[in-house]
Amino acid sequence: MKGIKKTRRSMASRLVAVFSVLLSAFTLTTGCGNTTTAATSQDTESQDSKQIVIGFSQLGAESDWRSANTESMKSTFTADQGYKLLIEDGQQQQANQIMAIRKFIQQDVDYIVLAPVTETGWETVLEEARSANIPVIVIDRQVAVSDPTLFNSWVGSDFELEAKKATAWLHQYAVAKGIAEDSLHIVNIQGTIGASAQIGRTKGLQDAVVTYGWNLLAEVPGEFTQAKGKEAMSTLLKQYDDINVVYCENDNEAFGAIEAIEDAGYHVGSDIAAGDIMVMSFDGVNKEVLSYLLQDKISYVGECNPNQGPKVQNLIQTLEAGKTPDKYSYMEEHAFAHDATVPSVEVDGQMYPVTVMTKDKLKEYK
Repeated sequence: MKGIKKTRRSMASRLVAVFSVLLSAFTLTTGCGNTTTAATSQDTESQDSKQIVIGFSQLGAESDWRSANTESMKSTFTADQGYKLLIEDGQQQQANQIMAIRKFIQQDVDYIVLAPVTETGWETVLEEARSANIPVIVIDRQVAVSDPTLFNSWVGSDFELEAKKATAWLHQYAVAKGIAEDSLHIVNIQGTIGASAQIGRTKGLQDAVVTYGWNLLAEVPGEFTQAKGKEAMSTLLKQYDDINVVYCENDNEAFGAIEAIEDAGYHVGSDIAAGDIMVMSFDGVNKEVLSYLLQDKISYVGECNPNQGPKVQNLIQTLEAGKTPDKYSYMEEHAFAHDATVPSVEVDGQMYPVTVMTKDKLKEYK
């Protein structure tokens, strides 16, 4: 693909692309009173011409899920598999990610992989990548662009479906336990506002609240971090004395919420009728959160599969073969619960199994 790509580029188009990138980078840095340097010779000259060079703009390392996602890319795109992986950590700042993409363009990488911090604001830099004839693969969160050809493919999760499965489980659980729908008093600790996961998981809950007549007391951002999750939950417990369901939009927020609940003298668990505060979560990326299912500190976990590296690799191999890959590729994901009260859920006419977490299953989990 590298040879094919370079053949397709005319010298004029490459000069225009490089000039555009350098001008953009100069404008960015001088406007902030900073200085910048061109890519070092080590960054460029050391690239093995036989390797496929991938520039990966990861949004940050705010959660266990994000760390697992980065590790999936590292373990997939290795030198012995014929790849050179360049990673830039955006530290949850879109400006950092835009600069990283422009750096990748300067380095003339073969592919750019982008895990965007938010959905909007990518049009200009993606146009620059296209002008440089560098394919872009978006992972995890989506990008909202007026021209969908600005990126080649997207790999990730159906976040709204995750939410629909979780809320269907809560509905069926309440029915099975004889709990009136209007007696569910829910707070939502949201993820980073504007992120695809936040948008989908929030929408799924809001739709269910209308459908089932639940009481949604509050929605507050937790930024997908344990510290913010704990801070948000501590504040909510002071504002409301009838919370019995906490809907956390990722595991780290759930860990923080549980700390706050227990610090305040409340009991976390599935027995809402007996006064427990039920905690629900999304991601399920490590044994710690699944062990919380065994302890009934978390009642339900909607898996969000972070192992996107192999799917990205398949897309790149398709492009290398001169073929057109699928525009959207969804990860396979599961649902886990503390007990067998709800063995499966139905969403949009399709049945999804709910796996009860046991000690044996926890041992098998990778």
